[in-house]
Amino acid sequence: MRAKTTRAVGLAAVLACAGAYAQQAGVAGSYPAKPIRFICPYNPGGASDLFARTLARKLTEFLGQSVIVDNRAGANGGIGTALAAKAAPDGYTLLMGNSGPLTVNPSLYRKIPYDPVRDFQPVSQATVYWYVLVVSSNAPFRSLDELTGALKSEQGALTYASTGIGGGSHLAGELFKLMTRTKAIHVPYTGSAAALRSLLGGRTNYLFDTVVTAVPHIQDGRLRAFAVTATRRSKILPDVPTFEQLGLKGYDITQWQAVVAPAGTPRPIVDALHRAVVRALKSPQVIERIGPRAGNELVGNTPEEFSQVIKNDLAKYAKIIKAAGIAVP
Repeated sequence: MRAKTTRAVGLAAVLACAGAYAQQAGVAGSYPAKPIRFICPYNPGGASDLFARTLARKLTEFLGQSVIVDNRAGANGGIGTALAAKAAPDGYTLLMGNSGPLTVNPSLYRKIPYDPVRDFQPVSQATVYWYVLVVSSNAPFRSLDELTGALKSEQGALTYASTGIGGGSHLAGELFKLMTRTKAIHVPYTGSAAALRSLLGGRTNYLFDTVVTAVPHIQDGRLRAFAVTATRRSKILPDVPTFEQLGLKGYDITQWQAVVAPAGTPRPIVDALHRAVVRALKSPQVIERIGPRAGNELVGNTPEEFSQVIKNDLAKYAKIIKAAGIAVP
């Protein structure tokens, strides 16, 4: 009697799983049946907006439904990210995920209205980009060793610019100080243009800037580049070494852009989105607009691989922010 009961329960469980799978497969088979909102948590016109709109055009083509960019800026990307976290998990609201709101903000702010792991389903990391340490061509430092030596001898008198508190530029500068055991005064600006003007005008001594914005000034001789912040060289700055190649082992600051969905989005829909994103990242138009020429390397990893990237970066930035004592109101 017990054997029959056990077999009956087992059969019921199998049928329930099969029914759930069939239901999900049916949902994925009809997906998408209407336009998709793609939230970009930054203002129109910037690099993140360019990424979102470039990818949205290709996803529209491959998914057969309009993918509409919805800019919701504010709080270092936190406003748009929180909005996406609360959206229905039906595949019709996606987030242009960024390493700032998803892996930096949780340690930077005392409280945020979303959990980057609990509230989101990763689809795919799309791009990765990094920074380059630059000084003005008029600066007395001609190598990384000379800059490091000056920082040690000046005992905190030198200054470095950044594109804002808690941004990748700031975190790169703080990690550099921590690993070289040096001191410098942080001077935050609102964006790369203002930080570059400060450096070129001699008001600050060095800057970690995104590769793509620094390249024109490096090429015209106004900036001197010492090292890039990733563990491999940039394709558009192949002659500039990494920090590891210059002896600073373990130095690595890279940031990324991605596609994520609200947690609970059915796996067949996630898989359909993943296939479309990977296909888009291989298209010549996307490579031309947001690939190496724009300072990015295109990724297209699996949801599981991307999930691990998020967890690793959460731990890394938490450690840097705590050690450097970075805080915002």
